[in-house]
Amino acid sequence: MGAGKKVVTSQARREVSTAIRAQFELSERRATALSLVHRSTARYVPRRQADPHLRQRLLELAAQRPRHGCDLLWLQLRREGFPVNRKRILRLYRLERLGLRPKPRRKLVAAAQRSRESPATAPTQRWSMDFMQDSLASGRRFRLLNVLDEYHRESLAIEVDLSLPADRVTRVLDRLVSERGVPEELWVDNGPEFTSKAFDRWASGKGIPVRFIRPGKPIENCFIESFNGTLRRDCLEANWFNSLADARQRIEAWRIEYNHDRPHTSLGGLAPAEFAALRSPTAPCGLQTPKNLIQ
Repeated sequence: MGAGKKVVTSQARREVSTAIRAQFELSERRATALSLVHRSTARYVPRRQADPHLRQRLLELAAQRPRHGCDLLWLQLRREGFPVNRKRILRLYRLERLGLRPKPRRKLVAAAQRSRESPATAPTQRWSMDFMQDSLASGRRFRLLNVLDEYHRESLAIEVDLSLPADRVTRVLDRLVSERGVPEELWVDNGPEFTSKAFDRWASGKGIPVRFIRPGKPIENCFIESFNGTLRRDCLEANWFNSLADARQRIEAWRIEYNHDRPHTSLGGLAPAEFAALRSPTAPCGLQTPKNLIQ
């Protein structure tokens, strides 16, 4: 152990006490007193060693999903059949030094005071939409249109192209309406595509109310903003897109994984498609919910 480092873990303290006792041929009482270790700590023998398969799988998941923290990795391991509690995963997580450096968060005091209707209580009750931007390896910019069902947090579509005018937005929505049904309302910001005459005619023709958030208040569309952040961290920042076709393929693959495999803490550790299947057995996704996650 290098000079100047603090001995903070119980295991490290036991090792120091044992080394002092062996080197200077001291009694247990004297060695523990010199090393500032309680005698019960020095005598402790771990009852169970860490499962090497569990540790290896944890490291593999952390490498595959570097933006996932301890809780998401624990939920993923539970989904794969490892019967472990969160404390054990947290201990291994810390031992392997997998912790992410948290970003400072802004205090959104006004967010708690904002007025918004109650959360969605059924599928297709409320869809939220928003645009994002990213760039190809060549530096050329492209846009993404995200459509989210707020009830089960399922990503209904991520449309990717160099340009996404209002007519393209309505075509995407026509496809989703034919697959999912007509939503009761849409939540959008004040972007030109959503305030255009083409979009207004489409929504009026379908009888869908459009709710606009206040300018400069993205927190009022919090579900899609949270999804945008996840998409940015887990996909856009983790990939290098060689072409528009490459971007579409990778982003769609991520969307499928997000819907079917990524545990969501606000859904009780279920993926969005699993939550939808649990609440509505006739839903198109038709998945069975893992028993170990709903016990």
